[in-house]
Amino acid sequence: MRVSRYFLPVLKETPSDAQIVSHRLMLRAGMIRQAAAGIYSWMPLGLRVLQRIEKIVQEEQQRAGHIPLLMPTLQPAALWRESGRYDDYGEEMLRIKDRHGRDLLYGPTNEELITDIFRSHVRSYRDLPLTLYHVQWKFRDEIRPRFGVMRGREFLMKDGYNFDVDRESALHAYNRHMVSYLRTYERMGLKAIPMRADTGPIGGTHSHEFLVLADTGESEVFFDSAISELNLGGRSVDFNNWQECAAIVDEWTQPYARTEETHDPRTFELEVPEERRRSSRGIEVGQIFYFGTKYSEPMGATVAGTDGTQVPVHMGSHGIGVSRLAGAVIEACHDDRGIIWPEAVAPFPVGIINLAPKDDKTSDICERIVRGLESSGIEPLLDDTDERAGAKFATMDLIGLPWRITVGPRGIADGYVELTRRSDGETEKLGPEQVVEKLIDIFRAAGLTN
Repeated sequence: MRVSRYFLPVLKETPSDAQIVSHRLMLRAGMIRQAAAGIYSWMPLGLRVLQRIEKIVQEEQQRAGHIPLLMPTLQPAALWRESGRYDDYGEEMLRIKDRHGRDLLYGPTNEELITDIFRSHVRSYRDLPLTLYHVQWKFRDEIRPRFGVMRGREFLMKDGYNFDVDRESALHAYNRHMVSYLRTYERMGLKAIPMRADTGPIGGTHSHEFLVLADTGESEVFFDSAISELNLGGRSVDFNNWQECAAIVDEWTQPYARTEETHDPRTFELEVPEERRRSSRGIEVGQIFYFGTKYSEPMGATVAGTDGTQVPVHMGSHGIGVSRLAGAVIEACHDDRGIIWPEAVAPFPVGIINLAPKDDKTSDICERIVRGLESSGIEPLLDDTDERAGAKFATMDLIGLPWRITVGPRGIADGYVELTRRSDGETEKLGPEQVVEKLIDIFRAAGLTN
């Protein structure tokens, strides 16, 4: 992609109403534009990030054996009245009437709709376990939308729902989701800590929130610093193995880690040595729930059990804030010059700066590098504009691409271009073919190219 043909509306000044780093940088980098309070258009650069995040989420869900579908944004109010939540949910729910006077709502979540789908098609325990999920836009009418995509009214979310014949099977689904979420966040370059949480209006007996530590987090959290050292890494997981999934969950939930709502100061002092006690702010990027038969009983979602009698299925729901993750990554990965994207979610893996776009030889080298990268599935962003060099460097730093190649007449005369890593500024001089080979090796090792 060439900057001269791209839509990249970067801002030189920080918008006055942007209060936190991710909101400021997303606006300045031309990733989003506010349409109304808490509602944003995703511009081309931001959309690429959103799609990269969603791709990782989808891959990890399907790796865990979960099945994708797509439910509508609008839901009939009758289903929510059936479950008893229509009046309980509060003013965050956007309620609508169609031209025939029928009550609808813009879905904040999908427990009722997925339960209706299940009860219409599943009859026997032999069809279980079953986990269905989708990635869809949601709406919650926040009283004070702020912080950009971190606390907006419209947001993209992955929500999944498991159906199991009994409590033990459903708790395995809970564990399976926790492990898949840990893998998801690590692939994005994030340390997301599972913390015991309140179940809120979703209900149930088990819940963990996944929180990324950041000064701008909306929640105060308390944890044992030992949990910060845990890492799944590249370990292979058999999601059908109950013991293996449970062991990973035990590993990640034994150290004390709780949100403010569930924090117990006395337990914290008794269980955690003083030198490992930590408190911080956290950004919620996902939450998992086990709520048993809360929805299946009132809505008649039953199956024939092993003895032939009808039993209500045990359920759980599991959400990841896909659009919120874009902001959370920036909160965790930035400096005073701009964003520092992890390679897995960057809108473009490489930026190329042509310091002399009117010089044929320099432009030819840029084109050769572009072709070499694209042949291995790496799409770079080439700044081929007539902007001054300082402005080009500032833009590349602002949008935060992991790698930058600088091509200029002086370097070409001496047989090299410069390769710079955005995360630490380390720069080395390489020949044009060498720089392509090095980047291909880097991205292949990270599993990001063919």
